[in-house]
Amino acid sequence: MTLAAKIGGGAKPSKRDGAFGYLMPAFLLVLLFFIVPVLMLLLRSILEPELGLQNYEALLGSTTYLRIFLNTFIVAGLVTLISVVIGYPVAWLLAIMPERWSRIVLAIIILSMWTNLLARTYAWMVLLQRTGVINKTLIGLGLIDKPLALVNNLVGVTIGMTYIMLPFVILPLIGVIRSIDPATLRAAALCGANRWQCFVRVLLPLSASGVASGALMVFVMSLGYFVTPALLGGTANMMLAELVAQFVQSLVNWGMGGAAALVLLVVTLALYAVQLRYFNPNKAG
Repeated sequence: MTLAAKIGGGAKPSKRDGAFGYLMPAFLLVLLFFIVPVLMLLLRSILEPELGLQNYEALLGSTTYLRIFLNTFIVAGLVTLISVVIGYPVAWLLAIMPERWSRIVLAIIILSMWTNLLARTYAWMVLLQRTGVINKTLIGLGLIDKPLALVNNLVGVTIGMTYIMLPFVILPLIGVIRSIDPATLRAAALCGANRWQCFVRVLLPLSASGVASGALMVFVMSLGYFVTPALLGGTANMMLAELVAQFVQSLVNWGMGGAAALVLLVVTLALYAVQLRYFNPNKAG
């Protein structure tokens, strides 16, 4: 035993001290890259151009800015709804299909996530334009007489963002659905439930936490999305992230930019709190 150990009576570091040492790097990371920037935005939003809440009053009292807020929530809601409607059956098929095919399809989905975002958005611009493949195919099949307007509007933004967001619904749902015991569905069928009743009364409630997690992730990410709405939506369909970018790019309106960013952050944290309150799978009872 060393002299220091003898003097200290052989005392060992407590578990609390050890845990604090392990958590310190994570705490510093959150402090430096989240808390400090948020506090700086808060200060700039109330100090620039002068002390007060005039930035928030201008942001929430303007019909133009409120229209941008409304458009942001409409797009995020549509993308979330469509992603869940499409992603749920895909996740169900991936959960029940043979393991080999499930891995192949899942690898394709993950590879699509790894593809450059800008490249995927430009690909949709090519596909959706008036002379693009989609319009040419529809005209060739005789389904339409003239090209549809699929870009620079809400339709283009919704299509492009849904494609990008789908994996974020599918991936959480696969694990939740796979964790459901198939015997539960068989028991419901033996008790007289048809397929629709098994889905609505058994499968959907048991997988609600996965649906909520995926939907929340997609909705929150959609609220702050910039590249796809900017390229596919145009100025008439501006979203909040584009507004923040316009404020800060001018380098003279950081106060309004900070206020808009903080409003978006508050909405995001409120949605996360609702998800934890009502859809937390670890919550007792």
